[in-house]
Amino acid sequence: MRVFIGVDPHKLSATIEVVDTNETVLAKGRFDTNKTGYAAMCRHVAAWPDRVWAVEGSSGAGRPLAQRLLADGERVVDVPPKLSARARLFDTGHNRKTDAHDAHAVAAVAVRTKGLRVLSYDADLEVLRMLTDRRAELISQRVQTVNRLQRLLSELIPGEVKLNLTAPQAREILSRRRPRDLAGKTCKRLALEQLEDLSVIERRIKAADKERKALVLASGSRLMDLPGIGPIGAARILADVGDIARFADRNRFASWTGTAPLDASSGEQVRHRLSRAGNRKINHMLHMAALSQIRLDTDGRAYYRRKRAAGKTHLEALRCLKRRISDAVYRRLLDDTAGAAGAGPGGQGGTSQESSAADSHPLIGTSDKPLPDPRPRRYAATSQPRKPQPRKPQPVEALRDAG
Repeated sequence: MRVFIGVDPHKLSATIEVVDTNETVLAKGRFDTNKTGYAAMCRHVAAWPDRVWAVEGSSGAGRPLAQRLLADGERVVDVPPKLSARARLFDTGHNRKTDAHDAHAVAAVAVRTKGLRVLSYDADLEVLRMLTDRRAELISQRVQTVNRLQRLLSELIPGEVKLNLTAPQAREILSRRRPRDLAGKTCKRLALEQLEDLSVIERRIKAADKERKALVLASGSRLMDLPGIGPIGAARILADVGDIARFADRNRFASWTGTAPLDASSGEQVRHRLSRAGNRKINHMLHMAALSQIRLDTDGRAYYRRKRAAGKTHLEALRCLKRRISDAVYRRLLDDTAGAAGAGPGGQGGTSQESSAADSHPLIGTSDKPLPDPRPRRYAATSQPRKPQPRKPQPVEALRDAG
């Protein structure tokens, strides 16, 4: 008998509920996430060998538990929090959250919903994700350290502030300043401490970039062949996408990246609006790639200029280019998967005829209108011109009054 185990994860504990295919509750419990609690939870469900773990938010708070289960060979599916919230509302009649209600809602979604994303464990992608997140943290720390150093330099040497301050520049500025008062000496000492922290952070960023680039090259991915996508963007895409087969087509992938517009039509009025949904980190990477293609002499720049010549604004043309780059990334990920497996997505070798902004002919076969033009007329215009109607003769009195 197959059972589904709904998991409401937290940092220090996890609440589970075991149900069968008829949503009959078989067991429930609350366990710590430490080694002892995890072992007790596994023993609690050992009576059902055919089990599927449904973890809510496996990309957030549930990631550590989901990765431990995958490393132990368990089958794990991801339940989006929106689906579990709807199930909790419909089953209980209210939306009050408790750990038990959450676990039951997650299990109910796993039973009722077909096509939930099945998680897989890839140690290389997990390392790549950790390095990518670590670089983002180091960049944030660097910005904070530079801001503090700029403040101290503005107090120590008024009027001498650089916009893009680096550690060697700050060291050269501080070497020319020898204060004699106590306040000036204290300010320079604090600035030197911030300078030392900045040097350490920059060394760590360089080391992380070198390690991450080596991992991207070792993965065999050719994402960096696309104009505007370097090691940073390729690492973020590989780490967040994971298995590209979970996207049915390029349109689903564009919806996930936030480059597909949202339909906001009503009645006869057809319009679309900008999507703020999707993975914003990937959307940022595609945005930077689009800006790079516009700045450099690429096919993307020619495509952007054609859109501007067609009457689109800068932002509209930029969104069109981002959608084309999203299609190019999806095609490249499929090609990488097919090259690794020795066959295409349909089980046959060869490449697709779809094009992208990075291809030699950017107008072939991709979504050329991510922001559609106005809908054509519902009724065709008449080809015959209307005959002029004869004017009715007016009475003599009316003509006399008008005169």
